[in-house]
Amino acid sequence: MRGDGRVANALLALLSRDWLGVPIALLVTAVGAGLVALESAWAVALGWTAVTVGVALAAGAARHLVLVAREARARPVPGSLVDVGGHRMHLLAEGDAGDGPTVVWLPGGHSPGEDFGHLHVMTAARTRSVLVDRFGSGWSDVGPFPRTTAAEAEELVAALEEAGERAPYVFVGHSFGGLLVANAARRRPDLVAGLVLLDPTPLEVIAFAPSNRLVAGMRGAFLRTAVRHLFGAHRGRGGRTGPYCAAASIFAELTPAGLAGVGWETVVYDGDLGDLPLVLVIPRDLTGGEAVLAAARDAAEAERIARFYLRTRTRYLAASTASRLVYTPAGTGHAFPTEAPGFVVGVVADLVRELRTFSP
Repeated sequence: MRGDGRVANALLALLSRDWLGVPIALLVTAVGAGLVALESAWAVALGWTAVTVGVALAAGAARHLVLVAREARARPVPGSLVDVGGHRMHLLAEGDAGDGPTVVWLPGGHSPGEDFGHLHVMTAARTRSVLVDRFGSGWSDVGPFPRTTAAEAEELVAALEEAGERAPYVFVGHSFGGLLVANAARRRPDLVAGLVLLDPTPLEVIAFAPSNRLVAGMRGAFLRTAVRHLFGAHRGRGGRTGPYCAAASIFAELTPAGLAGVGWETVVYDGDLGDLPLVLVIPRDLTGGEAVLAAARDAAEAERIARFYLRTRTRYLAASTASRLVYTPAGTGHAFPTEAPGFVVGVVADLVRELRTFSP
């Protein structure tokens, strides 16, 4: 980690506190009042400007706290909060596993478990299904900083054990969530019956892909959103700042320089998963990725970019000797868990059925 890593994480931890806007606003107001007291023309003008800004910030900070409190009342915790390292992590577990494995879902990005609520409901009718809110998402606490894939993989297993969920598990992860569950399986293969990876993030895309402004700008966008929310510049739900700070922290890995520092702990290499049953589910083409191809300088580069992304999509097949490839329905892209939920639930159910059949 860079030398400024501890300072950056301390600032993120502070920014994740929803009350922070109030003391900031009071400080700005106090500075403005001090300038006004100097009585010189320039100080008075600058001071009243600062006072006006401070009052506006205070009003926004108060609005933010009201919205956060209102959301907490309107959306009570649906599952259980378990202690993981002194912080509370939320799990929603439903259904009966019977003699089979328990299915654990991890959405992509740094999203809350409820993003896969539709898949969870369909699966819980057949077997035990668990949604997990990683620290800094959903109903979970923000948790410690920095947020890292390695830490979240260990926290996932710890939360399941603390909640009393019975192994073995079938981990199902989409995109960045696929990278995370593959890490968890590498660390604790004794607890995992199988993996379903839904177009998981291959870290070659971060290290070697052509420049992608969307990925590069994500961390800054999360931070800007956290600041806006801190001072009430948001609509609808309470919009806690913590989720944006947690996402900004973990997305620091998703740069070539960031990945170089954590690669050994984060990348799942060829053969790392032994003979663990692994189902890799990916689209056949780059549907939905037209913007990436449009950034190519010419047709030859567009062809090279397409080849790069399509080949890297299959890299997780080499992680296990018991892996197999399943293609998503025609016309679906990276967001296929939303576009074709029945298909995803069917793929998971097939693996659960196989594991029940062959398990001693």
